[in-house]
Amino acid sequence: MRKVADIIKIVQDLAPEANAENFDNVGLLVGELEANVTGILVTLDCLEKVVDEAIQKNCTMIVTFHPILFSGIKSVTGKNYVERTVIKAIKNTISIYAIHTNLDVAKEGVNYEICNRLGIKNTRPLLPKTRCIKKLQTYIPAADFHEVQQALFKAGAGEIGNYKNCSFRVRGKGTFMPTEGSHPFIGETNKLEEAEEIMLSVIFEDFKQTEILKALRESHPYEEIAYEIYTLDNENQDLGMGRVGELDNEISEEEFLKRLKESLPTNCIRHTALRHKPVKKVAVLGGSGSFAIKNAVSARADVFVTADVKYHEFFQAEGKMILADIGHYESEQFTKDLLYNYLKNNLEDLPIHISEINTNPVHYYY
Repeated sequence: MRKVADIIKIVQDLAPEANAENFDNVGLLVGELEANVTGILVTLDCLEKVVDEAIQKNCTMIVTFHPILFSGIKSVTGKNYVERTVIKAIKNTISIYAIHTNLDVAKEGVNYEICNRLGIKNTRPLLPKTRCIKKLQTYIPAADFHEVQQALFKAGAGEIGNYKNCSFRVRGKGTFMPTEGSHPFIGETNKLEEAEEIMLSVIFEDFKQTEILKALRESHPYEEIAYEIYTLDNENQDLGMGRVGELDNEISEEEFLKRLKESLPTNCIRHTALRHKPVKKVAVLGGSGSFAIKNAVSARADVFVTADVKYHEFFQAEGKMILADIGHYESEQFTKDLLYNYLKNNLEDLPIHISEINTNPVHYYY
């Protein structure tokens, strides 16, 4: 029988919780790590009626994109939809796990899915994540270098874009003096020693630090391991909010808007004035993305697709691109398909269901 902790481990391979924005509230929101999972229901929003659906489908775990618990609450009495949802989930032993901005920034996350549906290729992050790459520098006896290096690679160190097992080494001499109570790998107590050592440098994404340090300690022969970890200012080539890429061929603005309306079904597209220029480069950011308008302009996108744009924010396009607001739900609606397919491919022994409930709170009268 699968446990909640087992499912979380699999989901984190797609979008580690550590990659979520600081303001977010991702992870296990309701339930226990050791609770049994009879089935999983995937949804965009976890509402009371979604919990009812989980009960009906014998699912004891809900994986939701938007967290039902976002800001702090001081009581749970059922006075609003959030509290009623939580109470019903607890009463029916249903765990709720949220994966939000960590899926937003994932290489194959929310915006990757939007690009796929619009035919946008060769994509890169619109706002690359920064200060999430670290460098480990350590010193290894020459005879043990290969073993330690391979252990670090296996733990995920040395991965840069489409390259793996990247490192740099410098050979030199290390000095040390074992003192009373030590158990040195080489050398004698109270005697200065010299050893042929190799300095190894590798970079890694910050969420891998625990596993990488564990690999270092388990593979390194020294009792006391000398190492340093630095946080780098480098941009992450894979992770970041939004994505920008190109269509296979230029199309007209009208043709692109028609494709947008059909590929991400929506009743309404609010957009800036047409520029009467062909569309080739397109930027996307699912959900509330007005904070990235200037980034899309700087990327020289012909169109920026996002949602929740306010009246005065439309002016920020400054006629340099078309700014298209398709609606929050509409821009993220296929996120549950992405999660469903991912879980289905990685959990063949467990029933996975995609919620049939449209949780969009916005309706249109036309």
